[in-house]
Amino acid sequence: MAVGSGGLQDKPWTDPKAEPFVRVQGVSKHFGDVAAVNGVDLNIYRGEFFALLGASGCGKTTLLRMLAGFETPSAGKIFIDGVDMADIPPYRRPVNMMFQSYALFPHMTVGQNVAFGLQQEGVAKAEIADRVAEMLDLVQIKALATRKPDQLSGGQRQRVALARALVKRPKLVLLDEPLGALDRKLREQTQFELVNIQEKLGATFVIVTHDQEEAMTMATRVCVMNAGMVEQVGAPAEVYEYPNSRFVADFIGTANLFEGVVTEAGAGETRIVSPELGGDIVVGTGGTAAVGATVSVMVRPEKIQVVPGGNADPAYNSAEGIVRDIAYLGDVSVYHVELASGKRVQFTRANLLHTADTPISWDDTVRFQWHPANGILLVI
Repeated sequence: MAVGSGGLQDKPWTDPKAEPFVRVQGVSKHFGDVAAVNGVDLNIYRGEFFALLGASGCGKTTLLRMLAGFETPSAGKIFIDGVDMADIPPYRRPVNMMFQSYALFPHMTVGQNVAFGLQQEGVAKAEIADRVAEMLDLVQIKALATRKPDQLSGGQRQRVALARALVKRPKLVLLDEPLGALDRKLREQTQFELVNIQEKLGATFVIVTHDQEEAMTMATRVCVMNAGMVEQVGAPAEVYEYPNSRFVADFIGTANLFEGVVTEAGAGETRIVSPELGGDIVVGTGGTAAVGATVSVMVRPEKIQVVPGGNADPAYNSAEGIVRDIAYLGDVSVYHVELASGKRVQFTRANLLHTADTPISWDDTVRFQWHPANGILLVI
């Protein structure tokens, strides 16, 4: 995972003998004629922090609700810890869900909100007190135990909801857009805290989010969904660096995509003629395509280098254009360069100098380049 990179070093998903903790087999969910989830197969392993990532309407929340038991699959099966969940209602599943709205009881104190589920199960009062104190301490709000939700900040309410989801010690914790109501700085801080809590508890977390940065920061693996189906599942770096489709390349991060036709294929490299770039592109990684096939080449903005003096390395792909826009983001600046074809290319540069000393400005003509190994071939 991106945060700390400490969890699941053995990567059980790479071991064909490893038994998944959650198995989703051919699951579909229809609402009338609309397929919200369409033939999804997923394996999630014990102790993972797994992210379902996609735009609104892609089916990720519906899938999460089927794991929780709030929706019934139209087809397919869901297994949790080896048990078929088909006939098991939500309250008997080894699952707890933290809702996007937090759903706290306004008339109850923080401590009472966290204790509610344990009281419903008839847990002894002494044990309830111990477990509630343990959870409030874990999420660092023990001092707020007697306050009511309307006396808390958004971040504090989020912690109460998390403590309530964890206090029953579920095997599987489901998080539905848990950080959406927080401001950016608090959201970034909470991402680290969530991962640390998950590692301490050793539980399996599944988070639904539309925020790419959130998924990439916290997850051991990311499942990118589109139109009810799975586009790609992989570790954050794998999905970012080696997308398996144009959709994933364009959805995750920022991508420069050049369309062209394959003119040479083989020997570990593919050559494409791209009118958009205004020349040939050599690609050393990605899919394979036959001569004559129409393909896309993806290059991330940070892989592109500006060539001092305009003398490109002959082993690199290169092009020339005019700087049309510059976005200063503090640590980096983003440059939009217009090519002769009208295609716009983005590249980033770290702001190692003060802005007054930045050597590239609007309307400058620049030559840029990237190594063939830094482009990804995507078959259309």
